[in-house]
Amino acid sequence: MKKILIANRGEIASRIIRTCKELGIETVAVYSDADEQMPYVKEATTAYRIGEPPVNKSYLKVDTILEIAKNEKVDAIHPGYGFLSENAKFALDAKEAGIVFIGPNPETIELMGDKIASRTTMSKAGVPVVPGSEAGVSTLEDAINLANSIGYPVMLKASGGGGGIGMIRCENEQALAKSYESTKARAKAYFGTDEVFVEKCIENARHVEIQIFGDGFGNIVHLFERDCSIQRRHQKVVEETPSPFLSDETRNKMYETAIKAAEAVHYVNAGTIEFIVDEKENFYFLEMNTRLQVEHPITEEITGLDLVKWQILVARGEKLPLLQSEISRSGHAIEFRLYAEDPKTFLPSPGRIETFEWKKGKGIRVDNGFASGTVVSPFYDPMIAKCILFGESRQEALQVAREFFEELNVTGIKTNAPLFKDLLEEEEFVKGNYTTAYLSNRAAVKK
Repeated sequence: MKKILIANRGEIASRIIRTCKELGIETVAVYSDADEQMPYVKEATTAYRIGEPPVNKSYLKVDTILEIAKNEKVDAIHPGYGFLSENAKFALDAKEAGIVFIGPNPETIELMGDKIASRTTMSKAGVPVVPGSEAGVSTLEDAINLANSIGYPVMLKASGGGGGIGMIRCENEQALAKSYESTKARAKAYFGTDEVFVEKCIENARHVEIQIFGDGFGNIVHLFERDCSIQRRHQKVVEETPSPFLSDETRNKMYETAIKAAEAVHYVNAGTIEFIVDEKENFYFLEMNTRLQVEHPITEEITGLDLVKWQILVARGEKLPLLQSEISRSGHAIEFRLYAEDPKTFLPSPGRIETFEWKKGKGIRVDNGFASGTVVSPFYDPMIAKCILFGESRQEALQVAREFFEELNVTGIKTNAPLFKDLLEEEEFVKGNYTTAYLSNRAAVKK
């Protein structure tokens, strides 16, 4: 594997390029008009303009990306996350063009991308799932009947959804009736299907995911867990590992269950089994992400492994570099997603970054997609960097984070750094006593 096209942008493109350089692999980047001056464009061996800023005119143009890949005679395509990373047709088209797709096979992507089909598959494999629909609910009456049988509150979800899109909490029948048609319409607009389903809402829940990795020889390992419970609008903002909440007994059960889930679909390459965990540490399958995760760096920090390198090795037909017994972890890592957004309203704050500087030192890693003088476009996710802070203990990692955010200097745009500064001083967060409702409850109290 001598040349890889990166079908993505920003910090993940830069992250993939960094590993490719270490492996002596040339890289081909693609960019929209809005991203021409982005760091990753200059870091790649070659870069191609693919269109106007809107994603449907650039980063989702499968034919254009594949044409560039063919012309450049690349060996593989790395999709990063988001955009085309979980697009089964794109993976299949690449495969048919003789280009390796760095990820699982198209059939697995398609199966696990359908929330109902994945629930059914996991249930048959003995993986616990949240009580709810066995199939899509085709009428409001069906949705109401099911919700009444499992009890409110419930979550109304798009079958093809992800990233918190097409996902509404309904406290009662009136709320469900009000949200049903709008959720179907939103699902159709974003995912091409208006199929929705109903799940029991797990109260005071934690969101914990297990990083898994498989190869083409039937080997599957886990790389421990990540607690992703600090969220806004069902989207992750802070992730940490190890989870400060789980007992070792539950942790080990979750590892075993994640392996079982991956084995059920003969999983190959990097993936994540996502669980929702209640107050008593009962855990339920939420979804499987068939790609690398935004928060993968914290796993790298505690294991000392390069997950992008593992992806490439597996994609070129090699066995996993380590057996489960050879994988260990040490220390504690926390990732804060630094967004160009108002820290109070969470609304995007696009614009030109005048200054972007941070403290360098032990325990500090910043995966950034932007630099001083670059522009945060309104067309894309406003995350400008991932701030990964590491310590030998959780308390040490928290202290490294406090010092980091005191020194962080971003001017020209608003960021959510003030939110992180506040969190790092809040007793419940410092103790690790938080759920997926932490930020919304916090905002309600402050009002």
